Amino acid sequence: MAVPIVFDLDGTLIDSAPDIHAAVNAVLRDLGIVPLSLSRVRSFMGGGVDVLWQKIVADRGLDPQGSPALVAAFMTRYQRATSLTSLLPGVTEALGALADAGHPLGICTNKPMLPTLAILDHFGLRQLFAQVIGGDSLPQRKPAPEPLWAALRALGDDPAQPAGFFVGDSEYDAACAAAADVPLLLFTRGYRLTAVERLPHRLAFDDFAALPALVARLTGKAAAPAGIP
Repeated sequence: MAVPIVFDLDGTLIDSAPDIHAAVNAVLRDLGIVPLSLSRVRSFMGGGVDVLWQKIVADRGLDPQGSPALVAAFMTRYQRATSLTSLLPGVTEALGALADAGHPLGICTNKPMLPTLAILDHFGLRQLFAQVIGGDSLPQRKPAPEPLWAALRALGDDPAQPAGFFVGDSEYDAACAAAADVPLLLFTRGYRLTAVERLPHRLAFDDFAALPALVARLTGKAAAPAGIP
């Protein structure tokens, strides 16, 4: 069996920042609070909804006691928000090529399960993934290793001696992969704030068109084309 490959979602397969930005600012405007820029909201993403709002509350000097109500108001808007989210270039073709090569595919994201499934259905991708682990699927979230281990286990891998790969874009993904002892293929055009060389990873790539050949090279199935390190 070809090795399993688990993907992060936001910033790796999709650009969801515009939908998250819109939902955040709708909540803030309802409360008469100055909205945030898209770049500011993007910089707060990656740790899940609770972490997102912890950072917003700190940034806007709000009372942390009100965080649960803010999260609830946000989720009402966010759980099925898809209209401003886009697939990143080359994702559909890369996923199809990996699936055709026999790789079991999974998702490991800090995004809650309901909006995760909504966005996968919106883009017609849900059927490609044999396992989806959301930010509320387990007690732990990335950067803890347990969500990645759970995804790999469901795809037939042994977390004690993982053979699969994790594809992600952020500091959370790099830390999770390192904690799980799983090689990270780092997508460099996502939401990462840290320099590539400062994040632990097996290989980095900036174009999903290169990913199937890169995986083939790592698994010894084929030589990578020119330009792949």
